[in-house]
Amino acid sequence: MTTPQELVACIEKLASLPAVYYRIRDLLNDPDSSVQELADAVSSDPAITARVLGVVNSVLYGFAGKIDTVGRAVNLMGMQQVHDLVLSTAVIGAFAGIQPTRLNMTRFWQECVFRGLAARTAARQLGLGDPERMFVEGLLADIGHLVMFQADPDNAEMARDTAIRKGIPLHEAEADIVGCNYAEVGAALAGAWHLPSSFATAIGAQLMPALGGPHVTEAALLHLANQILATDKIVEADEAALELMDPMSAAVLEMNTERIAAIRARVHEDKATVIALFFPAYA
Repeated sequence: MTTPQELVACIEKLASLPAVYYRIRDLLNDPDSSVQELADAVSSDPAITARVLGVVNSVLYGFAGKIDTVGRAVNLMGMQQVHDLVLSTAVIGAFAGIQPTRLNMTRFWQECVFRGLAARTAARQLGLGDPERMFVEGLLADIGHLVMFQADPDNAEMARDTAIRKGIPLHEAEADIVGCNYAEVGAALAGAWHLPSSFATAIGAQLMPALGGPHVTEAALLHLANQILATDKIVEADEAALELMDPMSAAVLEMNTERIAAIRARVHEDKATVIALFFPAYA
């Protein structure tokens, strides 16, 4: 049996966030920092600069006119949103060289984008939380599985097969076989990387949002996104997604099938573009 921290320790030897991310995080936390300092920090990394400008000019934001400088992007989006965008880029880059043989990476990253878009769309349509931060939290919500299939592939695969064979929730099979579930592992990684506290809390509570404390709404949005994804290819998907939801989360979000259908439709409208933007190799 393995703890989340032990699995994360294995992956930290292979993947780490770049120094530029921590510089940007420190600037965000410094009340005396300026927009120009943040723009300069982002611009110091050409790959991150290209990704930021690509995303800002995409359907995700829909700003009028082309935005061709990081400084203008920061002014339009705000420092926190640029931080979150850089974070998503940094995490994707950190895992770029990790390709667990028993995990379909194309499907994995496509589902991460779906989940991120579902969380973002729900937050926007319901007027809850920060939609752009929810996109990043949704994008990273399943990162625990990437860690598990890299650090402990035999048990991770056994848990997946057991869940399918017995018809039980995957996280229950993981707890029995691995010793922890993917949400716990994702939260442990967010903590080890010193991400904003909301990330670790919401990711860790996505299976039981009531445990999210001050971030219960974010956890509930991730929980909703999970159910929309899980039911995406079945008949009467919206009814099934609502039925799968934790009753407390459904109540907190005042969720119904019409709202789920609207969220799902918007995700399908945007997902191909966003997948191509973040993961061109998997588009």
